Amino acid sequence: MRKLSVLLLGLLGLFLAALATPAHAADNGSWSVYPLASKIAARPYFYLSADPGTTVSDKVVVANKTAGPLTFRLYAADAYNTARDGGFAVRTVHERQRGVGAWARPATPRITVPAHGRVTVPFTLRVPEGAEPGDHPGALVALDERIDKGSGSLALGVQRAVAARVYLRVGGPTLPAISVENVHISHSQPLVPGFGTSTSTISYTLHNTGNVTLDPRVELRAKGLFGRTLLSRDLSRIPSELLPGQRVHLTEPWRGAPQLDWGDITLTASAQDTRESASASFLAVPWIATAVLLAALAVGTVLFVRSRRTRVAGQGPARPAGSPATARDAERERHPSRR
Repeated sequence: MRKLSVLLLGLLGLFLAALATPAHAADNGSWSVYPLASKIAARPYFYLSADPGTTVSDKVVVANKTAGPLTFRLYAADAYNTARDGGFAVRTVHERQRGVGAWARPATPRITVPAHGRVTVPFTLRVPEGAEPGDHPGALVALDERIDKGSGSLALGVQRAVAARVYLRVGGPTLPAISVENVHISHSQPLVPGFGTSTSTISYTLHNTGNVTLDPRVELRAKGLFGRTLLSRDLSRIPSELLPGQRVHLTEPWRGAPQLDWGDITLTASAQDTRESASASFLAVPWIATAVLLAALAVGTVLFVRSRRTRVAGQGPARPAGSPATARDAERERHPSRR
């Protein structure tokens, strides 16, 4: 249980550390990780390009901001989008790496950085012959392997890490492509129509089906009966970077949704040279109206069944076709004089 807690909190630490703003190095207040400045200017991230079968070299800097020495585990990791909100995150040291995490190697796996000092570490990135073209995002991670005792009743252990992003593009054909999947809408209606506000929640999945990183834009359109436009807006709660092959599950509230209507919602995602749409139908009916309709159907069914039973009972039992009474009636009709 303790190892699991450390792993989960380590993941959180990696995610938060990777959220540095583009103008600054990745920093958690105690140490920072960033590319060695080039001859032209400082670099917030590593922007590398290489063809399959080639090797590139660079240097990463780890700076200690505390009053005592710190020891770190250095490793390369693959990046991914978190499923919840699409944030940029990186794999832990124990997870399997397939891209940058498998191809990049620091010159030394562990370093000790003196108080208020910094250490520069070279690394090499060897792109294999069969590497797929396109973007392969990742990071170089400085992990403090010490386990700090957490606070609270559970006393969870905490490991912290800071990661400098690596944006690698492997030479070859590039294909930007995006899709919208699993569009669904759910309603929260007031009990009595006209009293209260109805809210709908639209859920969907953005999927980068290409091989380059995308900066997506999503448009939401809703139409009701007879093609009336109910909603039209651009969504803001979407990831700024959708990495290749990644799926992100998102939701969008629709406050003031119609309480009685029937129509469709359409989500259109677009990015560089790619645009795709997906739709879903909705039926908004107030709960009280639904209850009344169901009650009316139930009463109507009961009345219909009762009327059928009453009609059948009033007709009485039918006489068999070959009974003696039927034979006598037929004989009298053929010979009226015998009556």
